[in-house]
Amino acid sequence: MNVHLTDISSNKKTGRIPVSTSTADWCPDSCPLKEAGCYAKHSHLGIHWKKVTSGERGTDWNGFTSKIRKLPKHGIWRHNQAGDLPVDCDRIDSVKMRQLIAANRNRGGFTYTHHNPVDNAEIIAESNAGGFTVNLSANNPAQADEYAAMNIAPVVTLVPQDTAKVSTTPAGRKIVICPAISSDKVTCQSCRLCQKVERPIIGFTPHGSGKKSANLVAEGA
Repeated sequence: MNVHLTDISSNKKTGRIPVSTSTADWCPDSCPLKEAGCYAKHSHLGIHWKKVTSGERGTDWNGFTSKIRKLPKHGIWRHNQAGDLPVDCDRIDSVKMRQLIAANRNRGGFTYTHHNPVDNAEIIAESNAGGFTVNLSANNPAQADEYAAMNIAPVVTLVPQDTAKVSTTPAGRKIVICPAISSDKVTCQSCRLCQKVERPIIGFTPHGSGKKSANLVAEGA
């Protein structure tokens, strides 16, 4: 199972930071975008992702964490522009995650996961406490409330395309649309909100060629 590290992203929304791509085999069936609606399956990223999944690009986990240890300290990097966290027997692999937490120390890594937070609460909480930020990816604002109530990790959620820059969940929790979506002048490199544990829920509007399917998920359809 390969993971690829791009030293400097060419994606305008992330900015010039390191980004990784993991095998699609680690994406859980619980992600409703797995079959339709996933932005990462298309364009140049989709081609790259297929090559990582096939083993044509990238390295094994040990090679990947070795590269993470060499990243500059006090920077920021995004794990998984495509893919999800490593798995073992249908759960997040805690051994691999602890290796990543150690490699990431003082390096500002962050990621998102669609793995079931109930089944993986311990290692997700451990990751966030250890400085590697794991955001729980909710399908819609109602599910974001459920995840936020667990109090183990920051939460991001899909929101319908017409959602205001600032809105609330059904339970009244604040949702802020990703600043890089709201403004071309903002990138992950300059924003860093998703790397912070203490912050509002971040909302992502559907994008890419599968945005119609993703919008239905965001609406709770």
